[in-house]
Amino acid sequence: MNDYDRIAKVIRYIEEHRKEQPDLDTLAAVVELSPSHFHRLFSRWAGLTPKEFLKCLTLEHARDLLREGHSVLDSALAAGLSGPGRLHDLCIRLEAATPGEIKAGGAGWEIRAGIAESPFGSCLIAESPRGICHLSFSNDWKRLQQDWPHAQMVRDDQRAAERAEQIFNDAPQSRSAVSSELRLFVKGTEFQLKVWRALLEIPPGRLVSYGRMAERIGNPNASRAVGSAVGRNPIGYLIPCHRVIREGGGIGGYAWGTERKRAIQLREAARHT
Repeated sequence: MNDYDRIAKVIRYIEEHRKEQPDLDTLAAVVELSPSHFHRLFSRWAGLTPKEFLKCLTLEHARDLLREGHSVLDSALAAGLSGPGRLHDLCIRLEAATPGEIKAGGAGWEIRAGIAESPFGSCLIAESPRGICHLSFSNDWKRLQQDWPHAQMVRDDQRAAERAEQIFNDAPQSRSAVSSELRLFVKGTEFQLKVWRALLEIPPGRLVSYGRMAERIGNPNASRAVGSAVGRNPIGYLIPCHRVIREGGGIGGYAWGTERKRAIQLREAARHT
């Protein structure tokens, strides 16, 4: 069992036993660690003590982050800005496929894709000539092949590992030799693109609701459609669909499991709030 598996197991246990308010010794036993080892695990993985970790999993904490996220989004709306997103010191630029590129389905392209390790388990990362076109926390290539059915898929785990290091390792020294910009390349409807660009405006460590996202894109009655667009995001983590939750602070859905969504939120909150 790796660090992420233990984190996910603890999150799942807390969700299932929330009313019992399990103590730290109990949680350490759940993942078969001593309390001291359990403490080191969270300090290493998230920069949090177990006590801080438990606090971050409360509904009250989610609501605090939701209020802060709405404030940030309101400021962006007032300024009329819609620039690139940011991930630690990386600038993220989102480019949309043209109608011709969508029709061609990747014909004549080589897409390099591979499996890499991340703080949240294994992930599949794919890169087209126009930029990263897929990131999912699974070993399921079906969505990638459906999106670009005529592209030549080349397995390249080493390239995926290099990209994962750039994306997930937020230690400054780890990025000294890589570009400070990441280009993302997606195909989607006009509505989906609006939602995905709005997601990039939510800073790490902040959360927004589906309803506020609908307001942000100028369609306040479209929260359900926003949820669908969020769910169709082909580039997990980088287009941060994990930062959208329900209005009352509930976690909401996530393509790769709610434990993983909470884990990502937790780690971001520890590093950016």
